[in-house]
Amino acid sequence: MFKNYELLLHPTFGVLGMMAALWVFAEALNAREGNVARLRTLAMWSCGLIWLAYLSAGLYYVLYYGADKALINAGPWPWAHGLFMETKEHLFFLTLLAATLLPIATSGAVEKSRAVRSLVLWTSGGVVLLALVMEGAGAVISMGDKLGLAAKLAM
Repeated sequence: MFKNYELLLHPTFGVLGMMAALWVFAEALNAREGNVARLRTLAMWSCGLIWLAYLSAGLYYVLYYGADKALINAGPWPWAHGLFMETKEHLFFLTLLAATLLPIATSGAVEKSRAVRSLVLWTSGGVVLLALVMEGAGAVISMGDKLGLAAKLAM
């Protein structure tokens, strides 16, 4: 039963973390004294949610992914695991690193320093772009799993 919810937790945390990073980006574009506290809070939320996406993915991977991997590799899209999952497993660490840097970057004078604002914009933008890549890769992996199951049932 937990597996069904776990499948929802991982992408939900990831998307929410990405949305928080996008909000940080928007706030940093117009950084001023009145929104710095919100910007910093959102950076913490983004970091925390991306970490929760990582932890929930790790739990799912250790407990359940073995059966999915076998289905994918036996199905018509074995590259969904071989290329997309393997890439996602390694590329995700950049997302985690950028999300962890985000609260650190926002601790500077975002509203006063152009360099700090630029760091926050690049970091939050990186989180958003990497998270979109992760979501796309997850969709391909999920489709590989579905096609593998369909092929198995058709036998």
